Amino acid sequence: MKIIDFHVHLPVEGFDPQFVAYRRRYQKEYGAEKLAVIDNWSREYDRQWRRSWNFPDPGPPLPPGEGASLWFDEARKHRLEQVVLVTGGGNEALAEAIAPYRPRLVGFAHHHPQEKGAPASLEKAVTEYGFKGYKIFAPLVEMPLGDPSLRPLWAAAERHRLPVLIHFGILGGGGGIASGTNINPLSLEPVAKGYPGISFVVPHFGCGYPRELLQLCWSAANVYVDTSGNNEWIRWHPGPLTLEELFRRFYETIGPERIIFGSDSSWFPRGFARAYLETQLELCRRLQMPEGDLELIFGGNARRLLEGVRHA
Repeated sequence: MKIIDFHVHLPVEGFDPQFVAYRRRYQKEYGAEKLAVIDNWSREYDRQWRRSWNFPDPGPPLPPGEGASLWFDEARKHRLEQVVLVTGGGNEALAEAIAPYRPRLVGFAHHHPQEKGAPASLEKAVTEYGFKGYKIFAPLVEMPLGDPSLRPLWAAAERHRLPVLIHFGILGGGGGIASGTNINPLSLEPVAKGYPGISFVVPHFGCGYPRELLQLCWSAANVYVDTSGNNEWIRWHPGPLTLEELFRRFYETIGPERIIFGSDSSWFPRGFARAYLETQLELCRRLQMPEGDLELIFGGNARRLLEGVRHA
């Protein structure tokens, strides 16, 4: 089986620029001491879940080029057909970092939808850098996703048939973001219907909003789900829920053609979180999914979306 990991981050220095703006607003309103308290909450929660998976602690952040080199080695080591890097220190830095390792490493654009010139930045990422998608953290977008000012951005994505990997739900680990204008996947419904040429991929089974994501998928057939990450949010979900049940429910509703494997891997020395792949394959086989469906989920669907991008 040819595996494509649709969701990986380069472990670069500092916070993602979009998180930096959020942190600055918090610090301005409440002060640096309280921000440090929140950061401590997050660090402790991260330690707990890493221990539960027997993962090592993260090493230091890396320059984009060094991180890309390590990820190329990981792709070969684990026989991954392709690795999609959805963030990596900015569009230009990521493009330069992965240039020696294409097509094994694939880049996605990642800049704030509200920043000045966002549509032009997306055009440049696709036509000049050869990127094959766009990564967005919806809870960090402060206006409705259907706001008229964002239409040129969505139009650019549709023109190039880009997959848009758009995070909804809780964000940033323990102590992270749990509310916002676009926390709920259903906030995407008018955009998904308005731009049917975009394939929207919602990661982590909706990250706390599986019901709403299923309803969104029912409403818009261009919405996909990715399976990535530790899916620790399940522990905080009311009522009985397991990763196996999530696979079952999405498989029975949207089918194997709209489910995409990702790991949400990033830092070293862990590298590729192979435990996620093995766990998910085991669950899918326990559900008696045919081998052809597994090939779609763990590689074929991602390949179809990536190959469908129009770079001109």
